[in-house]
Amino acid sequence: MNNGNQKRTRSERVATLALPPGALGRMLGYLQSRHVLVRLALCALAAVFLWAITSAWAPPFPFREGDIPPRDVTARVQFEQVDALRTQQEREEARQFALVVYRQDPAPLEQLRAELMLAINRIVQAEQLSDLEPGVWEAFQGPQPQGEPEVPADTRAVWFETFRTAMAGDGAEKTMKVVAEVLAPYEQRGLLERLPDDHTGNLDKIFVETPKNRSGYPTEVAVSAVMISNAESAIKAALSQNFDSPEVAQRVHAYLQPRLPSTLKLDRGATRIEQEKAAMAVPEQTTVYAKGQMLAPAGEPLAGDALQLLWLEYQNVVADRSLLAKAARSLAALGMYVALYTLCGFYIYFREPRMIAKLSRLFAMLSMVVLSVAVCMLVARDAWRAELVPLLLFAMTVSIAYHHELALLLSAAVTLIITMALGHDLGDAVILMAANVGAVLSVGRIRTRLKLLFVGMCAGAVALLTTIGVGVLEGGQMYPSLVQDSLRFGLWGVIAGALMTCLLPFIERMFGVQTDLSLRELGDPAHPLLQELVRRAPGTYNHSITVASLAESAAEAIGARGLLVRVGAYFHDIGKMLKPGYFIENQSRGDNRHESLVPAMSTLVIIAHVKDGADLARKSHLPEPIIDFIQQHHGTTLVEYFYRRANEQKELDPDGSEVDESSFRYPGPKPQTKEAGVLMLADAVESASRVLVEPTPSRIENLVHELTQKRLTDGQFDECGMTLQEVHVIRESLIKSLTAVYHGRVKYPDQQTA
Repeated sequence: MNNGNQKRTRSERVATLALPPGALGRMLGYLQSRHVLVRLALCALAAVFLWAITSAWAPPFPFREGDIPPRDVTARVQFEQVDALRTQQEREEARQFALVVYRQDPAPLEQLRAELMLAINRIVQAEQLSDLEPGVWEAFQGPQPQGEPEVPADTRAVWFETFRTAMAGDGAEKTMKVVAEVLAPYEQRGLLERLPDDHTGNLDKIFVETPKNRSGYPTEVAVSAVMISNAESAIKAALSQNFDSPEVAQRVHAYLQPRLPSTLKLDRGATRIEQEKAAMAVPEQTTVYAKGQMLAPAGEPLAGDALQLLWLEYQNVVADRSLLAKAARSLAALGMYVALYTLCGFYIYFREPRMIAKLSRLFAMLSMVVLSVAVCMLVARDAWRAELVPLLLFAMTVSIAYHHELALLLSAAVTLIITMALGHDLGDAVILMAANVGAVLSVGRIRTRLKLLFVGMCAGAVALLTTIGVGVLEGGQMYPSLVQDSLRFGLWGVIAGALMTCLLPFIERMFGVQTDLSLRELGDPAHPLLQELVRRAPGTYNHSITVASLAESAAEAIGARGLLVRVGAYFHDIGKMLKPGYFIENQSRGDNRHESLVPAMSTLVIIAHVKDGADLARKSHLPEPIIDFIQQHHGTTLVEYFYRRANEQKELDPDGSEVDESSFRYPGPKPQTKEAGVLMLADAVESASRVLVEPTPSRIENLVHELTQKRLTDGQFDECGMTLQEVHVIRESLIKSLTAVYHGRVKYPDQQTA
């Protein structure tokens, strides 16, 4: 028995019934797609960049120079502020009391001891006082006191003999040893007759650097210990203690006392270093502000010290925030980004799908959002407050690359991000958004180089007036800062327009769009491709010029971009220049190369001009919208003439192969824009109208109606969004234009029909 033919039970049939997935199931299935995950990853990466750029983990600093707080601003935490003036005063005082550095040179004292030894040797070698050179013994006697009688010669001779006897033998050596011990401390710490005039520092102590300790730390010495006036009595007392003979001590002191040299020299460089060390050792002086203490009164513009104080308080508040608070704010910011992505994403998905269809377009848009926010954060400082400039550039770029509605939505989203990141209030957000709206609505078609400058002026005027209005509503009167802010916003609008004029070529290349300004340059008849078309295929060139005129009028009639269609028409048949003789507009009478070819081969030659034209356009770096016209102006239409010839040959040869209609159709794609659809109709009716024997208005109308109907029924306009009403308007425009081209003329008596 064959079980395969057994009928299934009712339960089995119910079990095999698969219902379509619900909304949640469709969403989950959609999210499992690889290309969707890649796009979501890009969005997530952009959100992370925005989180980092805007420091979303910390609240923004809400005050700016010139702001007028509506209420007293008090400290939220206790903090300290560095008192720069008091710190400077304390450090200057430390410099004044810093120890001055002197360099000690013991050589003069060593030289003094050598001179003393030489004088003693001369005395020892002399037999009597008269044998000495003049002045040698007088140096040991000291100056003659005023008012006392001069010492007799015999008394001087006795003193000389006594001193000479004491120095005889090893007396001189012992004397010099005592002198060396007495002068040793001064050779170490130095001697100074008086403080120099440029001694600016401590007057009680100094630092002394000797050759022994110069590479290390200097020695701290009391000023009194190095003064020669104090050293004289100290040396006298030390000599008296170390000599057995008071007379010898007196004679040695008499020699040394007037000859004690200054051995210390001020080291200005080292002194400055010590003064700076002393100044830097003084800690910064601070003023403590308690929690709840008033920082800025209400109704007074913020500037200078008040703004700096508020910034310091803000930094302390941010530093005291816990990790949990930072994480909560970060999640809130990321949640806002997700909400904005969702809102904008749904709009783009339903109204502008080409942005997410191509990954490069989505990447460019996300990059521009991140870059705009980064530049806004950079230029929003009090020195410039120019966040309006990148916002206007962003809004104008989106408006040029896509359309006004998307520009308004995305600029509003970016404005919201900037407002939250900078701590702006509602008034600031209104000003920024009003300027964006003014710029977007005034962009329109860019036909001249001054248009974008005019757009910037409009945006600046809107920002200026909105700033004044918001300021008066919030403050109730015109403050000088309000006038200054309004003028600044107006200036930023003009600057944004000027910058946009310079950036326009890069934006066109990045997003693959063509403004009217660039289209006018591209449609110049002197373009190398058009010049080559004139030389190789003059008939095709004339056909293109006529099609451009017809298509431009028809496109303008339905509100499409007529200039874009006209320039596209100039280039739509450039592929024919490679084989011009195979196209009827370039053939002379009786010269038809297709007579020697089978229909299939003729069709391949005719169809090839689309691919050849696209290749030529890419080689010449024509923009993508123009290449789209070349590829789409025939869509997937049928090459009817050769298709009918192939069928006729099949009827004459029953054994021949079947005629495949798809082999006689253009590869497409079908027109993707209304402009491409207009060009398709204009190209078809212009070519067909050339074969009319008598192109009367009625015949032209019938021809246009027939060709339009064929392409409608063939589904050529299914992908360009063109409505039946627009098709009707295009048809009427083409009829009117062709009737004007083939208008009747008065026949003069001497004229004959050609």
